Amino acid sequence: MSNNGRIFLGVVTAAAVGAVVGLLFAPEDGDKTRNKLRKGTNNLADELLNALQRGKEQYETIKDSVKDKASELRGRAESKYDDLKEQANDAKDQAQGEYQAGKGRVKDQM
Repeated sequence: MSNNGRIFLGVVTAAAVGAVVGLLFAPEDGDKTRNKLRKGTNNLADELLNALQRGKEQYETIKDSVKDKASELRGRAESKYDDLKEQANDAKDQAQGEYQAGKGRVKDQM
């Protein structure tokens, strides 16, 4: 779990424990205390769900960004490969031409 996740979990846990302890020691009757506890729990659950949704949205955004960057890099690598392959073929053709020319000169000198 990341540091941010641990901090968030600690804050949520502390808030929940604080709310429960505060309500249990509050000088109100049981129905009011249970209602407050239920509302507090529901609010905490809503906040947690919202935080999870924001995290999911951030994950999707980052995932899409990484995919786009990987695709771009792949395209650049393929283009560079094609360029280098073409240069290698040109150098090979040139070397073969020079070899044939040199071979012809040697035959002429013999």
